[in-house]
Amino acid sequence: MFSILQNSITNTILMFVLIFIVFYFFMIRPQIRKQKIEKKFQKNLKKGIYIVTNSGLHGKIIEITNHFCILETITGKIKFEKNAISKELSQLRYENLLKKNKNNNKIKEIEFKENIEKK
Repeated sequence: MFSILQNSITNTILMFVLIFIVFYFFMIRPQIRKQKIEKKFQKNLKKGIYIVTNSGLHGKIIEITNHFCILETITGKIKFEKNAISKELSQLRYENLLKKNKNNNKIKEIEFKENIEKK
């Protein structure tokens, strides 16, 4: 009787350990890696790059302070925390936002970038 109870407890503990290992490698570890990459990106922000915020707002960084960035968008200037910036809007990540000009084979950026630079 005691050996059956001990065997059952051992199996239960082993099952919980295996579930934790699976959660760690498939959920926790990738999230930690993603957070490290995002923090490194936010630390290396530069004036003049086009970015996307966590809420999906697209804009160009025109000023950077320790904790804030001022973005220029089509509608005007907006102040954001650096933590709210999620990724860079580049040709590699967002090829669908670029269109090719057939006359001179130059890549022309879409409307919002053109409007920002006109201001």
